[in-house]
Amino acid sequence: MSKIEAFEDLRIWQQARELSLWFYHLKKSTSLGSDFKLCGQADRSIGSVMDNIAEGFERNGKKEFLNFLSIAKGSAGEFRSQLYRIYDRDYISEDELEAKLAACKLLSKGISSFMNYLASTELPGWKFKEDQEEYTSKKALSIKPLKH
Repeated sequence: MSKIEAFEDLRIWQQARELSLWFYHLKKSTSLGSDFKLCGQADRSIGSVMDNIAEGFERNGKKEFLNFLSIAKGSAGEFRSQLYRIYDRDYISEDELEAKLAACKLLSKGISSFMNYLASTELPGWKFKEDQEEYTSKKALSIKPLKH
């Protein structure tokens, strides 16, 4: 396993991004974009998966991260439900529905697995590492001011 240094390194975030990009192209290539409520709700739910993974990672605390991952998992389920409405309104084929449902289930499983991994680790989070530099250190304060 490679070292995770940023939320972009997480496979679950990458999977959510792939689904979000697919959805973007779907709304641009079909009349789904004019189904404002469904389109907006689906766009927000898949975006929420990406954003909650990112925000939880950036919070640097394990408990907070687990909470945000739980929200992300719920949003993945919400998007999966919305896929049925997208299919029922004839925006996608049955084959495409099945493929995207499988991708959503894989994403949810990945989030659950990552949550189980985090819950089993002893480190309470990156912000609790003893060797982490304080924000108020001289190094952090040596940033050059912007010129006006």
